Amino acid sequence: MEKINHFFELTRLKKPIGYMLLFWPCVWGLTVAFDFSNNIQIYLKFCFLFFCGAVLMRSAGCIINDIADKDFDAKVKRTKKRPIAFGKVSVKVGLLYSLILCLIAFGVLLQFNFYTIILALCSMPLAFSYPYMKRFTYWPQLFLGVTFNYGLILGWTAIYADLSILPFVFYFGAIFWTLGYDTIYGFQDIKDDEIIGVKSTSIKFKNNPKQFVLICYLIFIISQVYIGFKMNFANIYFFGIILISLHLFVYQIFKLNINSERNCLEIFKSNNFLGFMVFINILIGKIII
Repeated sequence: MEKINHFFELTRLKKPIGYMLLFWPCVWGLTVAFDFSNNIQIYLKFCFLFFCGAVLMRSAGCIINDIADKDFDAKVKRTKKRPIAFGKVSVKVGLLYSLILCLIAFGVLLQFNFYTIILALCSMPLAFSYPYMKRFTYWPQLFLGVTFNYGLILGWTAIYADLSILPFVFYFGAIFWTLGYDTIYGFQDIKDDEIIGVKSTSIKFKNNPKQFVLICYLIFIISQVYIGFKMNFANIYFFGIILISLHLFVYQIFKLNINSERNCLEIFKSNNFLGFMVFINILIGKIII
């Protein structure tokens, strides 16, 4: 039972926000690409596969992150009791868990077309190099955005098996969504990070955080407007963008207090609901003509 608890701690399975933020871009890309006059079971199948993939890869990524950051985590209040940093789980066991999760995820990936499989495998270096970025650059959140939203491209190619400018514009906007919300998340650890020498956009923009996050979210909104025009979505889709903008600019940015860890965590977690809002809005745009 103790080993099971350690596994759940390592993989953060009890904290769904992580894998949901990985899952939403997948179904955004899938929903934009899918023709709903076709068999809906195909769409639902892909949604399920992407969800499984998100849970598995997020879990494996958490373990790799904990291995890479074990010395840093031991010095940070919020992370010092993580299993590897605290010594409850060895690096060897952590690597074994991560390998098993990746192998299962590969089995899920094989259910997609060849084009999507190759593109997904090409993203692996990005996924496993992210934990080390905070040592070299103030932009690790940008690398996280590139990695976390890669599923948007895969959602598109799962249907079309090719690429166009449209999913890349949406992907570009989604990267800035992650850049914004993970900067907010990083303010929880900013004091400890500055002491131990870890870099982040939270530190880089600590003097003007709201302006920076505002720019990030604005780029994200513009990408959604672009999608709406290119896909000829009905006006109700653009009304949905207004609601999404209110959540981002009013609930998140206006409410943001970088000196409150609780406030930053609450706003960060609200992005799960934001991801759902974007998904529903795209779905409405596709279905209502």
